Amino acid sequence: QVKKQCGQKLLIRMKTKCVPCSLNLDTQCPAGYTKITNGTGTPDCRYYLEIKTYTLSFPGCRHRCVKEFEQPECCQGHWGPDCMGK
Repeated sequence: QVKKQCGQKLLIRMKTKCVPCSLNLDTQCPAGYTKITNGTGTPDCRYYLEIKTYTLSFPGCRHRCVKEFEQPECCQGHWGPDCMGK
């Protein structure tokens, strides 16, 4: 059996929105993504609060998320939507 499909696995990474660390415990990743940080997440960002004419900046937390995605490709020497062509 000759292998015709040679799809590549890609890892898509993203971070959730920066929020106060105390509120980040329940933050979920978007559908299809897996959370790879625990607890309150990573304290590596700042969030902003507008109060009248002032904008205040505070240290915050966010979670890291990953999603595995398979990019379909034909093996060398094969082509077409079903990789049957030679």
